[in-house]
Amino acid sequence: MRIFAAIGITILLAGCASGGGSLNNRERYNRVIGKPVANPSAIVKAELSFARLAQEEGQWTAFRETAADDAIMFTPALVNAQQWLKGKADPAQAVDWQPHKIYMSCDGSIGVATGAWQSAKGTTGHFTTIWHQEDFGKRQPNKDVKWKWIFDDGIPLDKALAEPDYVETEVASCKKRGVADVAQPTGLTAKGKRSTSADGSLVWNAAFETDGSRLVYVDLANDDGSFSRVHEYRIAAPTK
Repeated sequence: MRIFAAIGITILLAGCASGGGSLNNRERYNRVIGKPVANPSAIVKAELSFARLAQEEGQWTAFRETAADDAIMFTPALVNAQQWLKGKADPAQAVDWQPHKIYMSCDGSIGVATGAWQSAKGTTGHFTTIWHQEDFGKRQPNKDVKWKWIFDDGIPLDKALAEPDYVETEVASCKKRGVADVAQPTGLTAKGKRSTSADGSLVWNAAFETDGSRLVYVDLANDDGSFSRVHEYRIAAPTK
C-alpha cells in the first residue's frame, strides 16, 4: 500500500542548522540491510537547505549548486538548467519557498517536493521540484546520500497557498509495478521529458507545446500495479 505521513518542519530545521549530515533510523537501516528504503524526510531537508542556500549565497547560485548536470526547467521552453543558469547574476533578494507535500518512489531513488514560494516583490505561487539520489544503487554503504534536483518549475498564483502545520508525505506501493505504464517511452523528447524512478514505482512527466502550454504530473504505484495521479498542473498557452 502507499504510505502517508506528516513531518514536522521544526525538527528538520534544527537538523539543517546543524549541517543535516546525521543519519536517521531509516537511513541506518538501509545501510545495514543494503536495501533501498524510501525516506521522504530527506527531501524535506534538501528543500529547506536549498531555500536557505538561496538566501545566504544567492538565488541562482543555489540553483546551480544543487542542480544535476542534466536537470531541466521551463524558461518558458524546457531547457537544460545548468546551461541556462551559467553566468546568471543573482537578484538582490532571493525568492523564498517552503515544501508542503512530498511524493517518493518505493525505493527512495526519486522524490518530488511541492509547495509555496514568495518573491521580494510580493508575488507568490507554487513550485514543483524533483530530486534524485546521486549514484543510486552504486553508492558504497559508508557514503552519505546526496541529492540533486533534476526538474524545477514555479507557477505564479493570485492567492497564496495556505501554510500547512506539517509537511505531508506519500510513498509509492512496493508490492507491484505497473509494467504497462512504465513500459511507455521515457527520456527527453522534442515535447518534454517523461521518466521513472529506478524501481518504476514513480512516474513523472514535464511536457510543453510550441504554443507555450505545458503539463506536469506525477504518478505513484498502487498495490495492484496501477498508478494514481498524485500531482498535476496544466498551464495554458499565453494569450497573444
